[in-house]
Amino acid sequence: MTVSDLKETNLFKPIKVGNVNLTTRVTYAPTTRRRATVDFIPSQLQLQYYGDRSKDNGGLIITEATFVSKQGGLYDQAPGIWSERQAKAWRAITDKVHENNTAISVQLWNLGRVASPKLAKEHGLKLLGPSAFYESEASEKAAQEAGIEIQAATIEDIENFKKEYVVAAKLAVEVAGFDFIEVHGAHGYLFDQFLQGKGVNERTDQYGGTIENRARFLLEVIDLLIDTVGAEKLAVRLSPWAEVQGSAGVNGDPHPIVLYGYVLSELEKRAKQGNRLAYISIVEPRVSGVTDVSAEEAQRKGIASNDFVLDIWKGVVVRSGAYLSTPGFPSLIKDVNANDRTLIGASRFWTSNPDLVQRLKNGQKLTPYDRSTFYLHTNYGYNTWKKYGDDTVVSEDDPVSKKTPVALA
Repeated sequence: MTVSDLKETNLFKPIKVGNVNLTTRVTYAPTTRRRATVDFIPSQLQLQYYGDRSKDNGGLIITEATFVSKQGGLYDQAPGIWSERQAKAWRAITDKVHENNTAISVQLWNLGRVASPKLAKEHGLKLLGPSAFYESEASEKAAQEAGIEIQAATIEDIENFKKEYVVAAKLAVEVAGFDFIEVHGAHGYLFDQFLQGKGVNERTDQYGGTIENRARFLLEVIDLLIDTVGAEKLAVRLSPWAEVQGSAGVNGDPHPIVLYGYVLSELEKRAKQGNRLAYISIVEPRVSGVTDVSAEEAQRKGIASNDFVLDIWKGVVVRSGAYLSTPGFPSLIKDVNANDRTLIGASRFWTSNPDLVQRLKNGQKLTPYDRSTFYLHTNYGYNTWKKYGDDTVVSEDDPVSKKTPVALA
């Protein structure tokens, strides 16, 4: 394909998301990179990172997953937004992104049963899931070594989870200045755990059993957040086909099209009643967690496409999943041009290409990413990538690489 071909696609046409006008449909999909401080405060490293990626952009940046509470996590040096201090630190980042005429959404996160047992024990927290099932033998061993045991969330726990989302949403919009909040309902984290069945959610109360009951918790939180910040500022992420952290994907009971079709139908019902979410973020079947799924593997497993999402949900969608991995980006062009309401999310290549929007627009070569540096706690492999044309290589021993996170507030 030629440069002009990509320029002429819907990828570089303006679109309105919620009440925000974007000038491109290239979207930064959430990427956990663990560059917050040890006490979960956004850092100066993150300010530079998001600031650089919002320059000459004009689209939407969705932040890394961000904890709504200590009980909602924890992972080492991932950020939170349960306190005024955290929200003020995030404000420095949103101000910089807005200064660059780019919109920004925060992804709100609760890990549920896959939280770090070690950190839960250290912070005096409970390790909670829908039911008392560990995600794997390794997670059970980690819990035993930490001296903590998984518990099924009580109704009181679930009510507390709801309150924590409301607090985080208010802080995100009123203090931190985010344009949108995105509820992380994907990849085997808390809401996705409730959506699953055998071996994950075997509750016998109003939050387990039927599809309606398993989806109840997510939809109750969605309704609370509509009341809190407005539907036009709200989004949710789903991963129907992902087989990760106990999520069953195509092997689920019921089939993911049935399960997630119900969730989408409920969201579309709310939209028709005047509460259409700003967007729904969908993970493509080409990706399962951090692993790519080949077309051959998908066919062998009977994995279908996300076309059913567009059939049910009539609003804006963000579609993410290995769109930049194939030369010429055929899947990207096909999906972004299929309608006038699709944004395309990218994540891994955003890390190694801070000027990704301009590279795509101008047909410039993309710098390969280095997965081994994704979760370091220093600046190396984070703010050491350069824009197109700058061939400077920053070594791991460079003083710039050795910078560590410092709180923004």
